[in-house]
Amino acid sequence: MKEYTATMVREGLGFGEAPRWHEGRLWFSDFYRHGIYSMAEDGSDEVLEHEVPTQPSGLGWLPNGDLLSVSMTDQKVLRFHDGQVSTFADISEHCVFWANDMIVSPTGYCYVGNFGFDLDARLAELGVERFFAEPPPPTNLVVLNAEGDVVQVVPDIAFPNGTVITPDGATLIIGETFGSKHTAFDVNADGTLANRRVWAQLENAATDGMCLDAEGQIWFANALTRRCVRVREGGEVTATAECLQRAYACVLGGEDRRTLFIMTSGSSNRFEIADKTQGSIEIVRVDVAGAGTP
Repeated sequence: MKEYTATMVREGLGFGEAPRWHEGRLWFSDFYRHGIYSMAEDGSDEVLEHEVPTQPSGLGWLPNGDLLSVSMTDQKVLRFHDGQVSTFADISEHCVFWANDMIVSPTGYCYVGNFGFDLDARLAELGVERFFAEPPPPTNLVVLNAEGDVVQVVPDIAFPNGTVITPDGATLIIGETFGSKHTAFDVNADGTLANRRVWAQLENAATDGMCLDAEGQIWFANALTRRCVRVREGGEVTATAECLQRAYACVLGGEDRRTLFIMTSGSSNRFEIADKTQGSIEIVRVDVAGAGTP
């Protein structure tokens, strides 16, 4: 197993999420600075691209180039076009608590998750030991077409989180944070999902944001630790990346897609960090380039 060590390239975030490499820059959401940002590969030249007062999360682009962003607290997906923002989809009837991560396929289908419960309030109520001893309720993954219509609602996902789509577009793999696993689906021609199966059962892992590499392995942030983990189908761990803070999401980007950008923070608890700017972005240069989406 290969071991890497991350280095810091950007500090001063509230809580970074949904890193995406797009048109030569790293794009990401920041929950508590309430904006979508981009930056150069070396961490310089940070630009506020769009303000999202209702907290941005998952990001992706439609085939025509329009940016989509999850709007967490009002459970919507926003569309940015020619400097204007509009509601692409309202998924509130399918959400329990906040909307969260999202991936957009190259053909424009969107896969949007939500918390399923108030994570921070439940943790405060139960404490750490009871929280992990009593599994929280599952929730839905919402599938939207390129027009923003709901075409499928996939139930019983244990906190749907980081998601990847293989380069051929045939398989979607999603992390179930409180199921400690990656779950795969076949992607039908109409964007709907079928043939649900376990891709990797994980040990001692709250799988969070993730990405795919050219060898078909997944890098994922383990939100319980200061570590990103590379895993192959079946669950074998082949590499780790040690971070300075706890890891919450990652993506392979840079000119050669061999820079692993990692969104880190001391905590994800909004009661502790919403008024602070202690989040950061760390990087690791890895051997195998990124592949697929994101």
